[in-house]
Amino acid sequence: MAPVTQFDFETGLWRRPDPLDREGIVVSVAGDLAPIRAFSAIMENTPEDIFGNLLPGLVEADLTIVNLECPLSNMGRPVQKSGSVFKGKKVHIKALETVPFDAVTLANNHVLDYGVQAFEDTLKTLDNAHIKWAGAGKNIREAFAPLILEKKGIRIGILNFSEGEDLTAADEDSPGVAGWDLDLACARVKSLKGNVDCIMVIAHCGIEYIPFPPPYVNQAFERVADAGADIIIAHHPHVPQGVRFYDQVPIFFSLGNFVFYQPTDLKFRKLGYTLDIGVDKKGLASYEVKPYVIRDSGLSLLKARARKEFFQYFRDISLPLQSNATLEQAWHAFLCYYGTKGFLNEIESILIRLKTNPRKGAAMMRNRLTTLQHFHHWKDTMTGIISDNLKDPVEWGDRIIRLYMTDTGQIPDE
Repeated sequence: MAPVTQFDFETGLWRRPDPLDREGIVVSVAGDLAPIRAFSAIMENTPEDIFGNLLPGLVEADLTIVNLECPLSNMGRPVQKSGSVFKGKKVHIKALETVPFDAVTLANNHVLDYGVQAFEDTLKTLDNAHIKWAGAGKNIREAFAPLILEKKGIRIGILNFSEGEDLTAADEDSPGVAGWDLDLACARVKSLKGNVDCIMVIAHCGIEYIPFPPPYVNQAFERVADAGADIIIAHHPHVPQGVRFYDQVPIFFSLGNFVFYQPTDLKFRKLGYTLDIGVDKKGLASYEVKPYVIRDSGLSLLKARARKEFFQYFRDISLPLQSNATLEQAWHAFLCYYGTKGFLNEIESILIRLKTNPRKGAAMMRNRLTTLQHFHHWKDTMTGIISDNLKDPVEWGDRIIRLYMTDTGQIPDE
């Protein structure tokens, strides 16, 4: 596996000293996919177009995995929740079949947006398309069941879990996603040891749009790595975040958006990356970061100048993750940027919703109180206000955060 000194931040590539065995495989992992907004019609009518020049690489991979960020169903009604509500149609399964994806992860904050009926219909649609799934189910046992994919005799064990936003985590008797139960997650990882050639943990968590993971996410992933994960991959922030090497276990904190359209000019919400992971009987043999841009018509791999610029950013957001001390500095810089003003604006928006749409306002407040990302964000912000400590951020942290939050620069085509 890869200590940070062996990872090439100019190419986004790491290779084990001895090459991938001839019997080895390549697993391609992508972030959030949802047939919504500008992408809905494309994914229904010409689904191959949405992947652009990423498609050949996805097709060539031995196994492909993506996070399905919404139900695919023609039934159900939107649930009352804190944020946006998404749903694709059954016909959008064609986009997943185009690659085809071998498996989807479902532990996210949108797969139950149209209720249990649409969720169960989505599972049937996936089954009919022979696409395997993980991270959700009819109860907590099914939701936390590891998925094992096999190709050319190589076995990949996948565990998928999330924060269970809006109280969507499955329990003993109710369907839902695999929630933030780290004891159970670590137990499932340990159960895979010796039974597979690579243990891959895929999680959906963290705070949206910021360049660095919160400390609680890092601490959780340290536990998962200690339990035996070989590689940890996350999404949900909708922007690319960096990689940490914890005891030689690579932790990719956010792949960014994949086939997920957001109507914004903010640059970093238009960038993402897939991971091509080489695995053989010895375990991890390689992994490669493959960055792309999201345009109105679909995805496109970054070319020379944009690619070089991306990896400069990737290095800048990765190096602070290599120690807990600098990660805490990055988190403090974000809290300073958010500050008392950001906290007041968020509280005021919830209070306005409580007056104009009480159910929506209550859902927003409940989610802030019950989901870890909001709990830690608010707790640490309020602690900073009390201690008068929301000041003096490190220069590099403040600079990178402001870049992520404000940069509307163009991503070059050449």
